[in-house]
Amino acid sequence: MPFGEFDLIQTYFNHQAVENSNGVYLGIGDDCAILDIPVGYQLVVTTDTLVAGVHFFDDVDPYLLGYKSLAVNLSDLAAMGAKPKWTSLAITLPRVDPQWLAEFTRGFFALADKHNVTLVGGDTTKGPRSITICAKGIVKTAMALQRNAAKVDDLIVVSGIVGDAAIGLACKLKQLALSQQDVFIAVLEHTEPRIELGESLVGLASSCIDISDGLIQDLSHILTASHCSADIFVEKLPLSLAHKNALNTKQIDEKSSLNYSLNGGDDYELLFTIAQKQFKLLKNKFKTIDLTVIGCIIKQKTQQINLTKNKQTLVLPVMGWNHFKD
Repeated sequence: MPFGEFDLIQTYFNHQAVENSNGVYLGIGDDCAILDIPVGYQLVVTTDTLVAGVHFFDDVDPYLLGYKSLAVNLSDLAAMGAKPKWTSLAITLPRVDPQWLAEFTRGFFALADKHNVTLVGGDTTKGPRSITICAKGIVKTAMALQRNAAKVDDLIVVSGIVGDAAIGLACKLKQLALSQQDVFIAVLEHTEPRIELGESLVGLASSCIDISDGLIQDLSHILTASHCSADIFVEKLPLSLAHKNALNTKQIDEKSSLNYSLNGGDDYELLFTIAQKQFKLLKNKFKTIDLTVIGCIIKQKTQQINLTKNKQTLVLPVMGWNHFKD
């Protein structure tokens, strides 16, 4: 007997007992979920769609896809300093593949359970494979991190490393052939949202964004919202050992390396601005992730990004990800 929509929901998406827990007054099974927002907190909401052939390859491990589908949304919450609480999932599938669905949901719930995120509803439809997730979190009233408060002389800081996911994509597209390409592809396909860091930045950072479309493009959103400019010191960019090895062995040239690091997407690291005094407090408080100062906020009439390497000016096209480019 073929699966119906409600069979799919009951079999694959309804494994969490949610009623009256984690702020869920009414969860899966009704027309809408009902959620309790704690007094003194605001609701933070984000939505992302992942489409086969655009955001992921058809041959991707469904476990990793389930994990990353939620991770990219939780990364947005992290950029606001929010604590993730609930999510809804709308999934479109060309057909019912029990093994694929079992692995997808296993990956999805592995991350959801790790951060105590409850699936409270969604939708299932038939068609080209796509995944839309709406994640919801909470943050103390008027304390959310935003993009519009960067100040002159603030440090510009990035978590983790940059560029590896873009290199992984180039490898998948056969644009690069590297001796360690599996390392880069693994970074592309597995995303770990910086939830704890985001929450730790509340009250310390002046602005924050997650790097999804490329470091330069995402930094430009902060500069536009904050009416300021930036100096970026590219020699300070945090590169992985595999990236450095590819550079040293000339498998990647320096210009391409900069392009992957500055314009490549899918890093999902946090990029934030912070006063030097506050950064010292953060470093003492948060020691589990590498935090690298890559530049500073400066005052200029027009929002621009000045790239230098060892004090020499660089010119590099700013591209980043654009869904509607020709």
